Amino acid sequence: MQNNIFTTMRSLKIMDGCKGTQVFAINPSGTTTTNNGGSGGSVGDKLLHHLHDHLRVNSTRSRSSRSSLSFQSPNPIVNNLVLETLLPYGLPSSDLLEPRIEPSLKSVDLVETLADVYRRIDHCPQFEKSKMYMEQCAIFRGLSDPKLFRRSLRSARQHAVDVHTKVVLAAWLRYERREDELIGSSAMDCCGKNVACPKASLVSGYDPESAFESCMCSRAPGGEEDDTPRREEDDTPCGEEDDDDFVMVGDEECSTSEEDGNMSFCIGDAEVRCVRYKIASLSTPFYAMLYGNFKERRREKINFTQNGISVEAMRAVEIFSRTKRVDYFDVRIVLDLLSFANRFCCDDMKSACDSHLASLVCELEDAMLLIDYGLEETAHLLVAACLQVFLRELPSSLHNPHMMRLFCNSEARQRLTMAGHASFILYYFLSQIAMEEDMRSNTTVMLLERLGECATESWQKQLAFHQLGVVMLERKEYKDAQWWFEAAVEVGHIYSLVGVARAKFKRGHKYAAYKQMNSLISDYTPVGWMYQDRSLYCIGKEKMMDLTTATQLDPTLSYPYKLRAVCLLEENQIEAGITEINKIISFKVSPDCLELRAWFSIALEDFEGALRDVRALLTLDPNYMMFHGKMHGDHLVELLRPLVQQWSQADCWMQLYDRWSSVDDIGSLAVVHHMLANDPGKSLLRFRQSLLLLRLNCQKAAMHSLRLARNHSSSEHERLVYEGWILYDTGHREEALAKAEESISIQRSFEAFFLKAYALADSSLDSESSTYVIQLLEEALRCPSDGLRKGQALNNLGSVYVDSDKLDLAADCYTNALNIKHTRAHQGLARVYHLKNHRKAAYDEMTKLIEKARNNASAYEKRSEYCDRDMAKNDLSTATQLDPLRTYPYRYRAAVLMDDHKEAEAIEELSKAISFKPDLQLLHLRGAFHESMGDFVSTVRDCEAALCLDPNHADTHDLYAKARERVNEQLK
Repeated sequence: MQNNIFTTMRSLKIMDGCKGTQVFAINPSGTTTTNNGGSGGSVGDKLLHHLHDHLRVNSTRSRSSRSSLSFQSPNPIVNNLVLETLLPYGLPSSDLLEPRIEPSLKSVDLVETLADVYRRIDHCPQFEKSKMYMEQCAIFRGLSDPKLFRRSLRSARQHAVDVHTKVVLAAWLRYERREDELIGSSAMDCCGKNVACPKASLVSGYDPESAFESCMCSRAPGGEEDDTPRREEDDTPCGEEDDDDFVMVGDEECSTSEEDGNMSFCIGDAEVRCVRYKIASLSTPFYAMLYGNFKERRREKINFTQNGISVEAMRAVEIFSRTKRVDYFDVRIVLDLLSFANRFCCDDMKSACDSHLASLVCELEDAMLLIDYGLEETAHLLVAACLQVFLRELPSSLHNPHMMRLFCNSEARQRLTMAGHASFILYYFLSQIAMEEDMRSNTTVMLLERLGECATESWQKQLAFHQLGVVMLERKEYKDAQWWFEAAVEVGHIYSLVGVARAKFKRGHKYAAYKQMNSLISDYTPVGWMYQDRSLYCIGKEKMMDLTTATQLDPTLSYPYKLRAVCLLEENQIEAGITEINKIISFKVSPDCLELRAWFSIALEDFEGALRDVRALLTLDPNYMMFHGKMHGDHLVELLRPLVQQWSQADCWMQLYDRWSSVDDIGSLAVVHHMLANDPGKSLLRFRQSLLLLRLNCQKAAMHSLRLARNHSSSEHERLVYEGWILYDTGHREEALAKAEESISIQRSFEAFFLKAYALADSSLDSESSTYVIQLLEEALRCPSDGLRKGQALNNLGSVYVDSDKLDLAADCYTNALNIKHTRAHQGLARVYHLKNHRKAAYDEMTKLIEKARNNASAYEKRSEYCDRDMAKNDLSTATQLDPLRTYPYRYRAAVLMDDHKEAEAIEELSKAISFKPDLQLLHLRGAFHESMGDFVSTVRDCEAALCLDPNHADTHDLYAKARERVNEQLK
């Protein structure tokens, strides 16, 4: 090895204020000190002891050489020991790699599917829209952008009519935004808007406009916000000012006086005096008994001893007959009233009891106590309230056996059906969480079976049967898996043929699996996943050809890269394998690809590279299990840590600065992970982590880090800033601005001013607004911060100056940012040069960015704007190779082809990208091209697909209207 893996750190010239002691330093004497102060060593320290012992026994080098532990002349025994310890399960094998079968709806023609669902949503009755949006949710679940699924889910809740649907969808929305919630903040503990409000969900009726009004939880019964309990104007419990005949004294319930009562119900030796017509008004059966042709009509005293009601409950019935209220009764009494109301068909009483009991359910314990009563008495609101609490506690409540027995078996589903609370969307929600928690569990299987029982529409059956197939495949129950996949195919889910082939393969029928996939490719327009899965059943060159075709059709599929990389490893071409896996990591970061690269790095004895990737993947998934699920990532970190150069916290800041400046986001993530291991409560580091994750398009992990930053805040003003960023990132711009202003009112800080400026700049700025944003950024720069953030502020300030046509001031900002190594400022400076008509200087500036940045696909894309057409084509070709998800290169190439009157090739260029990334701009542009060619039907289809992705895109609406008009003209 080139580096000495047990040497002390190289000295760094850093200012005294940043100096710190080394952590995890190696003690050559063999006596280790632990970082947590414990007496025992960590796993890595024990490995180091083992290596020291092995060296003393086996090394033939001199004592001085042995004491330095230099690897300039490697000791093969030690190296083998290290590799055996780090790779106890060996190297990856191509035989163990398989492409994942997606547990979601997947179409062979996604554009047509999107267009179709948009048409049906647009034309369906208002009361049916919620169901249509749920179908759209199921389609969006299989796409890479989680925001599409969330938006559709919000629309489904917005258009929901019944209480059950509102409860389930509101809880689902809460679950989807669980990483955005702020513990201990009243504004976020509930929901903020009625669309996810627990109280609003218990109100039946269709009112889509109120869904985004302020939350009902903060409003008093009169509609005003009120945090205190509301007292009745009259303190008498029965609420009747002019009735002096009944009062409540201590625990005694009010009752009808002898003068007013004209009949009694006798229960044992007790009499409950009542008003006959009041009791008769409770229900038709009572009216018939008291005023019909029954003998009780003539009796003043009626024996009710055998009717299973207590004296206290009967008194409550009498009181209710006059007051129509139950809110001052004990819960036990209200439950008796509910049972009484069911027995004697007292609808108003049942409704009052149902509503009151539902209002009492706040905690999981309440729900567990009351839901059986609700199901027994078919109390719709009470069951809804209990269900709501249970759903809002997911995923933890999924492990509560008492609650899960209410959902899992067929009898439980029938009980829920009787209460009006068994539905496809309920089991869709529960089964998705169960699959996330443990795909192989019996609970998951039972919930999916109930999902299938609730499925009525074609898409619902496709989803339920396909997911059952996926789960059975995971459980290695291959015969059942094949049966469910075939059932999904029968109801129209073509993608399930992939599952059928896989199940046949697992059952030993490889050729049948190959024929299955071959037939699929022949019958439909080929897409990447078809060739990817067929490659599993091929060997040799045919396998590699299928993998190549899969990558050409869909470069976002990770399996082809992984398999090619492992095949290169098996041919002892490890560096080439790393190069292959780097191709996808450069634009699509995932834990499994980082794990594979770490695996390769260990085989190359590049322990620093391995540790970097393991730390980065643990940032994405803290519970990730390495080596086919056999070793926790944290354990591997402990094994690798003693084998690399040790850094103090000050050294880490320097490393972070260098990696951030070179746009090495994965390296930066690894450094931050290292620093958090030493200081887990550092909110500033969590915030930096969230910024890096956002740059890597890891939205969920980024929001988790941002929430941790907020929860670990050491001061009020800092907490408000992080809350502001959470609100901003979830679309609440005005609320974010309010948080920034509140933070500034407490203490002026860089981050508060920066947040406010950033949020204000996220709109079309007029001259006055631009001036204000400039002032805010200047205020931010006057506050203490580090070079990383000040570089960003200078860059943003330069951008505002450019938009205000103050190019010299912008150039100064970008130059100052570059002086503190904010590398991205090269792009801003290039823009200034371009606007000054210095095109060559702009091109050169972007070249500098390309040379410095580790991730430079966007730099190639931007540089293409500052050169001639041929050079631009080369840059955009490079950008596409580095990051095929960037859409601008496809649009540019298509536009050039259209200018050259190569319409078919232009359409093909756009279609190539749309097939794996259905993007709004790509679809809109292809629709416009179709219109220019007179193909208005295709224009309509592309516009409908685009509007399915963004129903508010004005330009697409205009193009859609024109194309539909032309289509209608052609049909006349």
